[in-house]
Amino acid sequence: MRMLPTGEYIPGHSFLHRLDARVKLPCFFILMAAVIGAASLWGYVLVVAVIAVLILLSGLPLPAAVASVRRIYGFLLVIFLMNALFFGGEDVLASWGIVQLSRGGMEQGFRVVGNVVLILVLGNLLTMTTLPTQVTAALASLIKPLKFIGVPTEEVAMILSIAIQFIPTLMEETELIKMAQIARGARFESRKLPERAASFIPLVVPVFISAFRRAEELALAMEARGYRNAQNRTRRKKEPLALRDYGALTVCTLICLVQFLLRRC
Repeated sequence: MRMLPTGEYIPGHSFLHRLDARVKLPCFFILMAAVIGAASLWGYVLVVAVIAVLILLSGLPLPAAVASVRRIYGFLLVIFLMNALFFGGEDVLASWGIVQLSRGGMEQGFRVVGNVVLILVLGNLLTMTTLPTQVTAALASLIKPLKFIGVPTEEVAMILSIAIQFIPTLMEETELIKMAQIARGARFESRKLPERAASFIPLVVPVFISAFRRAEELALAMEARGYRNAQNRTRRKKEPLALRDYGALTVCTLICLVQFLLRRC
């Protein structure tokens, strides 16, 4: 059974699908700043409400929008424990040598995990409602001023776009390899830490080999089709931004400003 997609583009005609990618990217970074700037309960209520509205506007099912979070719950648990046990705090609940469980550490752990989860959902909404080609064109347009200081903006945009496009593919291959290794006796769910750590070796190595093989195949395919550099490529004429694009950018900026006003209160 195929699992829910993570970061894979899903065609649609929702409000987020129709937004210009040149606006989606700045809005993503603005909202990411609003998430990082959340420092109170009301601040997190604001960003959670905004993300809930975005999920509704995207037309995506909720399980698909949060699929990336479900896949890395182990990593999120490690982040929480590292903050809860090693973050210095005054209200120490328990102590084991250099390891201290404090109330401040737990609060810091919940804050960091919450930020990571919200940013992951935002990134998922971006990639699932935007074609990789649109992301490439938007990146090239946004970083175009860097060309005046010698930065190869077209190549940078192409590399980032390819990296984004390969994330869902590699994650799907990882799931297939994991299922194959489980059928061969790998114990990913073992409660014994040494066995669980050893079982990841036959998972990581094939994933890296697959990634390098795909990169080589892509390079050969691009060379066979006459690709030399991104600078000489022809592109479609850029369409002007619509009223909804300016409205979305304005709303995201206001949300970020409100967030930082809440931070000062």
